[in-house]
Amino acid sequence: MTTPNQLAGVRYLVDDVTAAVDFYTTHLGFTLHTNAAPAFADVVRGPLRLLLSGPASSGARATPPDTPAGRNRIHLIVDDLDTEINRLRGAGQSFHSDVVAGPGGRQILLTDPAGNLIELFEPVHAPARA
Repeated sequence: MTTPNQLAGVRYLVDDVTAAVDFYTTHLGFTLHTNAAPAFADVVRGPLRLLLSGPASSGARATPPDTPAGRNRIHLIVDDLDTEINRLRGAGQSFHSDVVAGPGGRQILLTDPAGNLIELFEPVHAPARA
């Protein structure tokens, strides 16, 4: 098992690794960590390592084609949701949902080029800083 101070990894299966890297680094503030396109790349933002696995990657090949998709998504906290929505729409990005408000804050779902979900979340109260 990994130690608590290591990056947390999430794997997203993507159709086009280069397009996914461009999306995450251009629009969501990730930095490129490893680039083995067209099979694989990973990008990092804070403690999150996002593994982008193309069809030729071992990660994608290990997933049976009939595996049902979940409604899982990465969750990115933003300071001003409306500003982020306007910035991303201005860059030609579209959203998978409308803004939803609840007791903890407001959120909207964005999709990457392969259709993976990203939740942009503005909390009611700013999270405590370590």
